[in-house]
Amino acid sequence: MTVFSDHSIELSHLPFHYREAGDPDAPPVVLLHGLMYDARDWDEIAGFLAEDYRVLALTQRGHGESAWPGAYSFELGCGDLEAFTDSLSLERFTLIGHSMGARVGCVFAEKWPERIERMIWEDTAPVDVDFPEGSEAVPGAAPFDFSAATSLVHQIHHPDPSWWNDLRKITAPTLIIGGGSTSYTPQERLAEAARLLPDGRLATIEGAGHLVHRTRPEEYKELLRKFLKADPS
Repeated sequence: MTVFSDHSIELSHLPFHYREAGDPDAPPVVLLHGLMYDARDWDEIAGFLAEDYRVLALTQRGHGESAWPGAYSFELGCGDLEAFTDSLSLERFTLIGHSMGARVGCVFAEKWPERIERMIWEDTAPVDVDFPEGSEAVPGAAPFDFSAATSLVHQIHHPDPSWWNDLRKITAPTLIIGGGSTSYTPQERLAEAARLLPDGRLATIEGAGHLVHRTRPEEYKELLRKFLKADPS
């Protein structure tokens, strides 16, 4: 049974929550949750990864036990990730993000590509997405600042063109996991993003929808296992 520990950390003078599991001397993996969730959303996947990695799941600003400062953007999330990994002396790490978390990871990897060992985006790319009403209203959702959702959804509908244009700057092997035809994310844009990435690939779990790691955890774990163990050459 995986043992998780909860921690508080100050980043840019704001309190943040994160969960940790695995050997502290193992290669680090950072997990970033989607909108309206928190670090606990990753517990099943984190438990799987903790067999081989030091797993660090950060609760992002405006969610759960982390700060609700009223200011939200993907750029601020990127700054939080930089501060978090700097505080833990993680010079290079694997990054796994779902939805909002993957977009934060994209911005980070474009700015500091040398710090990313490998990256997984779950059912997202830096493009406009038409959210269906109530799409995230499922068990496991965490308390969150509604203004965070408002601000971030506005950015999703009006993405910075550089997020897409700079995909070629991301040098790390990157796996995009799509949820197939039942997801509201345009799957053809995931495929296009994978082609633009220097070392990108797309794997689709048909019928999984947007919450792939929740609806199809065993298939998701198998994709992670193969990707993270693959020879980078």
